[in-house]
Amino acid sequence: MTVELELRHARVRYGPLEALHGISLTVARDAVTVLLGRNGAGRTTALRALAGTVPLDRGAVLWRGADITRLPAHTRAANGLTYVPDRQAVFGSLSVAENLELAAPHAGFGAALDAYPELRPLLGRRAGTLSGGERRILALCRTVLAHARVVLVDEPAQGMSAAVAARTYELLGALPATVVVAEQRLPATLRAAPRPVLVHELRRGAVVFSGEAAELRSPER
Repeated sequence: MTVELELRHARVRYGPLEALHGISLTVARDAVTVLLGRNGAGRTTALRALAGTVPLDRGAVLWRGADITRLPAHTRAANGLTYVPDRQAVFGSLSVAENLELAAPHAGFGAALDAYPELRPLLGRRAGTLSGGERRILALCRTVLAHARVVLVDEPAQGMSAAVAARTYELLGALPATVVVAEQRLPATLRAAPRPVLVHELRRGAVVFSGEAAELRSPER
């Protein structure tokens, strides 16, 4: 396994509250890594630490062996790391088409509409008027168009129907990129992905399990 990203002894604080208690975890290159845990477990904070949107109190973030702990989030993005947060992942004052054009200003956005054809009749709508599930679809379409080296997504299927959620996990499982998702449970579609799926389970800011998805007893572990 070749390591793409790594958290080493990472501690993150929100004021007096320590959200990550010195965790270490690795993200395999060209694989899918799932940060698993309930609300408050620390999975979203770990994802933000990898993206650079929260600073580490202690520890380090490595990208292909290079220490990027102090590298700003926008510089990580410019180097090919795309982060889709669970909220505010689109520009609400812009139309759907304008959001897509920002992600692919020169290449067009046909590939995104092929992945999510339900977005096509919404191209003229302002993104802020979309439903929660539609906004998630738009955010993921922007990710597809970005051709990123690393894709970090917090609860990708939030607000989606079961059918669209399954298609979303299939899409993420097949992306030609290193993919990291934060989820409360391991989706069955990801378990069947055509490439390695690794899991780090977090509880109360600590890693309690690391291994392949097949080693989990059940999605409700």
